[in-house]
Amino acid sequence: MKKNMNRSDLFYVQRLLLLTVLLAVGSCKQESETGSLNDPLSTFELEPGFTIELLAAEPLVGDPVDMEIDEFGRLYVVEMPGYPLDKSGSGKINILSDTDGDGIMDSSTVFAEGLMLPNSIMRWKKGVIVADAPHVLYFEDTDGDGRADVRDTLLTGFALSNPQHNLNNPLLGIDNWIYLAHEGAVGTEKYKNEFGDPGTEIYFPDNPQSPRLEANAGERSVRFRPDQHELEMTSSHSQFGHTFDAWGHHLQVENWNHIYQEVIGETYLKRNRDLLVSDATQPLPDHGQSAEVFPITQNPQHQLLTDVGFMTSACGLTAYLGGAFPDPYKDVVFVAEPVSNLVHVDQLKDKGASFTASRLKPYKEFLASTDARFRPVNMYIGPDGALYVVDYYRLIIEHPEWMSEEVVNSGQLYEDSNKGRIYRITANNLPGAEWTKGLKLGDATVEELVKHLANPNSWWRMNAQRLLIDRADLAAVPLLAEMANHPSQPLGRLHALWTLEAMGVLQTGQIQKALTDPVAGVRENAIRLAELHLTKDPQLTKALLALQKDPDPKVRFQLILTLGFLDTEEVSKVRHALLLQDVQDEWVQIAALTASSSQASSLLSVVLQNFNKDIPAYASLVRRLTSMIGAAGESKSISQLIRSATATGKDDASGWQGQALEGLAQGLENKKMPAAISDADSKILINSFFDHVSPSVRRAAMHLLKVTGIKNETVAKGAIEKAAAIVKDQNQSEDKRAEAIDFISLRDPSPYAPLLTKLITPTEALSIQLASLRTLSGVRDTSVSRFILTQWPVLTPEVRDATVKSFLLSDQRMSVLLDAIEQRTIQTSEISWHRKVTLMNQSNDILRKKAIVLFTENNNNEVNAAYKKALELKGDGVAGQLIYQKQCALCHQIRGKGGVTLGPDLGTVHNWSKEAILANILAPNQSISSGYDLWNVTLNSGESIQGLIASETPGAITLRNSGSPEKTIRRQDIKSIKALTMSAMPSGLDKLISVEEMADLLAYLKENK
Repeated sequence: MKKNMNRSDLFYVQRLLLLTVLLAVGSCKQESETGSLNDPLSTFELEPGFTIELLAAEPLVGDPVDMEIDEFGRLYVVEMPGYPLDKSGSGKINILSDTDGDGIMDSSTVFAEGLMLPNSIMRWKKGVIVADAPHVLYFEDTDGDGRADVRDTLLTGFALSNPQHNLNNPLLGIDNWIYLAHEGAVGTEKYKNEFGDPGTEIYFPDNPQSPRLEANAGERSVRFRPDQHELEMTSSHSQFGHTFDAWGHHLQVENWNHIYQEVIGETYLKRNRDLLVSDATQPLPDHGQSAEVFPITQNPQHQLLTDVGFMTSACGLTAYLGGAFPDPYKDVVFVAEPVSNLVHVDQLKDKGASFTASRLKPYKEFLASTDARFRPVNMYIGPDGALYVVDYYRLIIEHPEWMSEEVVNSGQLYEDSNKGRIYRITANNLPGAEWTKGLKLGDATVEELVKHLANPNSWWRMNAQRLLIDRADLAAVPLLAEMANHPSQPLGRLHALWTLEAMGVLQTGQIQKALTDPVAGVRENAIRLAELHLTKDPQLTKALLALQKDPDPKVRFQLILTLGFLDTEEVSKVRHALLLQDVQDEWVQIAALTASSSQASSLLSVVLQNFNKDIPAYASLVRRLTSMIGAAGESKSISQLIRSATATGKDDASGWQGQALEGLAQGLENKKMPAAISDADSKILINSFFDHVSPSVRRAAMHLLKVTGIKNETVAKGAIEKAAAIVKDQNQSEDKRAEAIDFISLRDPSPYAPLLTKLITPTEALSIQLASLRTLSGVRDTSVSRFILTQWPVLTPEVRDATVKSFLLSDQRMSVLLDAIEQRTIQTSEISWHRKVTLMNQSNDILRKKAIVLFTENNNNEVNAAYKKALELKGDGVAGQLIYQKQCALCHQIRGKGGVTLGPDLGTVHNWSKEAILANILAPNQSISSGYDLWNVTLNSGESIQGLIASETPGAITLRNSGSPEKTIRRQDIKSIKALTMSAMPSGLDKLISVEEMADLLAYLKENK
């Protein structure tokens, strides 16, 4: 999610910046915790039941980022020493060998060199495909000397951007397409000359007549078939790495979003461009995006933009399909997290059209290292079913775009370059890596290859499928047909069908039989295969329609997608039935709407006939359908919909009218040239805004007016004056007044600034304050911003965050904000983390640098000298728990347990350094967690109350304080409110806790997960 610098989700941009972590900064060089090269395994904590071995290490391999084992047992390793800034051509591909057969690599041959920043490899034909932006290259050794003598450019035109975001990881799908992970150019300010290339059209340079993709593939991933010169964009993107499950579901990764699925492909979305789908992916973790991780790294150092203890550099996503791990590791996905020096694992579980990814262990990782230089970046399933972990092994893995000049110039960027390791992880008691002695799959007969299509290890299945297609030996056809009918080998049936398809010999009868397969995954793929043959084999339609009551939701989902290519009355009825059956699955809704937009009106009638206001999915479906009507831009349909949804007397009790107008507004808003509506329809919307009894209709009418505008100035002026009168009328309801404030923003709000600024006060309802801020954001100069700064001490947390957001709308306002921070009118701790990231990632170089300085200033207050000894002592965590219960549990909990919920939960404090924990204990006012500062509220009665603002609603705030019950106060009873810029945590704990007890407390907080 995301994220694509032009994506709407700013959160994506913020999380991209999480790669700005520095694990070793300043002039002090951190020593590796490995001890020595001879004992790197001693640094690991691995899940019980598994064994880790060292397959290869420096000097045999350096800076490895990917690997590939071919059908003869040759190990190709991609080395990228040039990261992050060296474009001189230092990259290369090596072939590693095990000459003495002990399972450890001991010889290396340079297969290809002179590459710029190569990052990944895939076996193809008699050579390998390598991603090295801006190209996708093919290398082959034709004379058998171990060195490539063929170098071809298969594709070109990709952006040469920040190397962490270039195209990568070619991967052969079960459908015989090669998929490339790609997310488009990521902006850079410092290194525009080196990495500012935005890319061009993507194309096959050896075939000018072949398809071309838009510039840099529209910042999406790509799939291609080199032999056929076929080239397509996918519907989503992936940062570094991607993977498929056994049935071909495409799973992807971003730094902060460690596993998500491309649920609907571009094949379906492109047939209906009126359907507004901003994201074709589904985040899968049930433990949150930017999930918490549990590193064991000794002495890590972090900079400001690190979300410590959370996913910040996820990459190398790998579904485990090796068939050699015990339960529950048979349906899991591994992901590398190099900044935190660990490998995370999730278990996939079916959830409708998609999945859920769940932790196997609540507070522990599959693999973690104490060594801050352990940098897992990619993983690979070998022919032995082992999981191979590629360790880049660097002191610094982040890009210098967001580093201080001191560090960039320190010489540490390339420290540990030319080092690197590859580890082999197996279940306990399994034999060593026999494949290192050589494999014979490349010389296998077609009979042997067909048998391998049913191998429990995906390495054998996919390589056998590839080799059978390469050979195109018709002697394999009857053997494949037999495998396609094998009663006990569902994966064999699956691969046989796709192999027959690639060879051009798949028969209609074979597809029909597969559509009735007892295994849902085979049926699902059979529908995809049928889709490819619908034109020449129309009899398949009947077989597809027979699946409408299939018990598996993923089969039904694929069916509704495929049926979208057909337009008959019988097919439409089945599609509608499938939609209503699974209407609560949002992906089924989108799948149904990917069919031609000409069907939108008829489908809307069906949905309204079956509308159930108690099922929210119906409301979202109406909104999606009417957005298609808006995007189509047909004036008559738009007018009819406006009149129907605002008809006099309707109070929207059925729940669809407001949703219909909202969808219409969204559809018109997303058109490059929104269709104008008539003056008559504008008046209907204005009247609905003021007079309709339904709040949802009123809000939607205003949204639609914002999109279409009010052409008649006289009408617009009168309406806004009427809205201003409502704002002034204290007898009007809070909702009506807030809506009227928003309505004023339909024109320049400057004349109403004196009115609205007075409403930004804690005595007004929260919705009134927020609406005033939104509307005042439309004032072009900085006068309002400067006025709001004078009110800062009395603004509550939610209003403060909205205020900061309003400052981010222009360089002039950001300058005012940064000046206020510099002058300490606003404390840095009062700016939320993601707002700080936005300020430090802006395009204005002067303001960006100023923000970085302000937010990276270190607090140099000395910790009480006596307590420095506590950092050196080895504390007792058991004793520390007693100290915690006595001194800390009065205000804090750890993961929702063991205390009182006054202060921040300490569940992730174990990721902090001891120094940081100690500083926060001894000087709590130096670093107040956002939302945990103390406030003083004076009531109209004269009473004063202090506490944290636990929550706030439009009409009240709730204060919480230690030892007292929560107190909810009506806003109308408040005379004044002011932040005290002090922590609710008491100072003076150094008087209550001895140095030895502090060491024990630190041990407990560091150990407790």
